[in-house]
Amino acid sequence: MENNVKDLLAYLEGFISENRKAGFLRVLKNRTKHFTVAIEDVFQLHNTSAVMRSCEVFGIQELNVIEQKFGKSIDKEIAMGAEKWVDIHRFNTISECISNLKSKGYQIIATTPHNDSCLLHEFDISKPSALFFGTERDGLSEEVMQQADGFLKIPMVGYTESLNISVSAAIIIQDVTNRLRQSDINWKLTDDEVIEKRLDWTRKSIKDIEFIENKFYENTENY
Repeated sequence: MENNVKDLLAYLEGFISENRKAGFLRVLKNRTKHFTVAIEDVFQLHNTSAVMRSCEVFGIQELNVIEQKFGKSIDKEIAMGAEKWVDIHRFNTISECISNLKSKGYQIIATTPHNDSCLLHEFDISKPSALFFGTERDGLSEEVMQQADGFLKIPMVGYTESLNISVSAAIIIQDVTNRLRQSDINWKLTDDEVIEKRLDWTRKSIKDIEFIENKFYENTENY
C-alpha cells in the first residue's frame, strides 16, 4: 500500500468521529472475501435488497449481481444504503460473471433444492466459493447449473420444496460465515484490503469529499 494512500486516509479520518473510525475497524475485522454471493436476474426488488443486507450483516464484502434479463431496473433498490458497506459488482451476462469469479480463484456453487449432492452442514468451507442464488420462480439458469463446480442444498423436512431467495441466502450465508469464523482458515481481509475499505467508507462519510480531497493534494504538492 502506497504511503500517500495511508496519508490520505489519516487526513480524511480527521473529518469523522472517533466512534465511526472505531466502528469501521470493528466491522472490518469480521469482513471476508473468502465467500462471495451472486444473484441471477432477481426481479422482485425487495429480495435484492434483502440479500444485500444479509451479506452486510454476516460479513460478506462482495455481492455480484447479474442483470441479463431485467437490465438496470434494480438500480433504485440497490441504492437504499447497504451499498455503502458492501461492494456491488454488476454483470450483463452469466458467463461474464462466472469468468470473473473463476479468475479470482472462486469455485462456483449453485444453491438449489433439487440436487442432493451436498447438504448445507456438509459443505466444505475451506475453498473460496461463489454462492449462486437464482430467481424466485425458476431458480438458477441451466447455464449456471452446467458450469457449477458443486451444489448446495438446505435440508428441509416439510412439504414445501423451496424457500424464498432472500430467506435461502440468509440461512446459507449465516451458516457458512459462522463456521468460517470458528475455523483456522485464513478468511480475513488483507491489511491492504482493510485500508482500502477504511478509505472508501471514510470518503462516503464526508460531505464535500471532493473539495476536502483536493485540499489534501494541494497541501501535498506544496511540500
